[in-house]
Amino acid sequence: MISPWDRYTTSCCLCCHVRTGTIILGIWYMLINAVVLLILLSALNDPVQYHYHLTSSDLGTDLDVMDDANMCIAAAISLLMILICGMATYGAYKQHAAWIIPFFCYQIFDFALNTLVAISVVVYPNTIQDYLQQLPGTFPYKEDLMSTNNMCLVLAVLLFVGCILAFKAYLIACVWNCYRYVSGRSTTEVLVYVTTNDTTMNSTDGQPV
Repeated sequence: MISPWDRYTTSCCLCCHVRTGTIILGIWYMLINAVVLLILLSALNDPVQYHYHLTSSDLGTDLDVMDDANMCIAAAISLLMILICGMATYGAYKQHAAWIIPFFCYQIFDFALNTLVAISVVVYPNTIQDYLQQLPGTFPYKEDLMSTNNMCLVLAVLLFVGCILAFKAYLIACVWNCYRYVSGRSTTEVLVYVTTNDTTMNSTDGQPV
């Protein structure tokens, strides 16, 4: 009898194989992080053009929103994400299960962060109004959002975050099933090799000298 832990599906959205889905997901994440990295590097090269240094009149403080050190940290994180996504894509393509684990761990971490956001909205519903008050005056529909009932805002945010969590959970399941499939294939190939090798050796030992 197969336990529920050993069961996994080999198909994902649009009836694609989990390997294909993981490869597409890895490439998509790489493209997004590559664009972010390009923007960050361009902002570091020409900060005046991209206006990433906000003046005190924008926020009412004397501190910059994002200085060079934070920009470098963000660029390093984007570069690390490109490496992790590239490892997952390579692991799914070449069927190396260990290469998929870092990307899977990132997905779990990202899911946990979004879950904490949903919990914080439920526990501290007034934080939504506080966040809206911190938005610039030129933000679209800021006054309309501020005048909306707080309970409606909480329900809207929870619905939005819930949809995101459901989608992220589906992607986690896709990558996990890919890992199980690739790991199972590798184990099967090793068993077949060992069995074939043992059979060959036994046949050789049984021949008369």
